[in-house]
Amino acid sequence: MASRNCGPSEKKQAALEKKLENLGIRKTDLEEKFIKSSGRGGQKVNKSSSAVFLRHTVTGLSVKVGKHRSLHLNRFLALRALAEKIDDLQSGRPPSDMSDSDRKIQKQKRRRRQKTRKKLAGSKNKKIKDE
Repeated sequence: MASRNCGPSEKKQAALEKKLENLGIRKTDLEEKFIKSSGRGGQKVNKSSSAVFLRHTVTGLSVKVGKHRSLHLNRFLALRALAEKIDDLQSGRPPSDMSDSDRKIQKQKRRRRQKTRKKLAGSKNKKIKDE
């Protein structure tokens, strides 16, 4: 049975290390905890501590990631999210709590709601005209 690669690629890890270095984030400044995550995954999720909680002691910013069953992948995603928050703080941008995929889904839902409202408004007008 071939081993499954459940973590990020070496290229992505190298890019994250470079970003952390550019932002001045040292591994010693990070407080890391492993906690039980919630959600799908069944017995694996209930028994193992695969969610990662990271706190940057210098800025006080913290992140919790437990999206996946893999501790390795959750650690990578937590580091990336924390780096993003620190980058926003240093550049003066307002902190973004939503990921790009969450924003994309929110935009899709907004479009669907608007389309439904137009349909409903159109059908109401049509019924009134028919009567």
